[in-house]
Amino acid sequence: MATNGNVYLIPTFLDENSIHVIPSYVIDSVKKCHVFFVENERSARRFLKSVWKEIVIDDYEWFTIHKAEEEIKNDLRKKLKEGKTIGILSEAGCPGIADPGQILISVAQEENAVIKPLVGPSSILLALMASGMNGQQFQFVGYLPIEQQERIKTIKELESESQKKNCTQIFIETPYRNNQLIETVLKTCKSPTKLCIAVDITGMKENIRTKTISEWKKEIPDIHKRPAIFLLHA
Repeated sequence: MATNGNVYLIPTFLDENSIHVIPSYVIDSVKKCHVFFVENERSARRFLKSVWKEIVIDDYEWFTIHKAEEEIKNDLRKKLKEGKTIGILSEAGCPGIADPGQILISVAQEENAVIKPLVGPSSILLALMASGMNGQQFQFVGYLPIEQQERIKTIKELESESQKKNCTQIFIETPYRNNQLIETVLKTCKSPTKLCIAVDITGMKENIRTKTISEWKKEIPDIHKRPAIFLLHA
């Protein structure tokens, strides 16, 4: 039996100066919410204020998605049973995609809530769209291992799998380690393998380029501390 609660999956911007990428109907959905479950309350409040200046922040209940998973799950169940309309927000992009919001969305599914995913920017999809790589078969593998030998082993495995399955491999890194990741990929992969480096997606300095490993070696980019996503295709 369905609950009376609705859950809106509210996308946020990838770049704080690019509010225009958020469709207007997202704001209409925000106005229907009574409760927000967010990854970071401070930045979520700032985001909502930027897209809807008239919002009275203190009129809403706020819950932070954190490591106390059972507690936050129970909070969501309670609000759904009260018939509340709930908004779930990520830190960047779309809730549930490479994001802890998936924990709450799975609970909402269990409770038979009406779940409404809203259109917004996803760095994974936007980078794939612009890469020229295979969009029919791809996988997002998140962060690669930090330990160097494990990282090299993983990159080799991703490259091999890409070649065997014609699959685009997508991964990310903490921005301050971008340059080290690029260096490792260039040293590890074969010359004809293609690497797409997508930086500052939707921002003023957005740059999405696909080149072979041998081409990147001729002009290695410096993207230290810039939000980026990487795609590999052998």
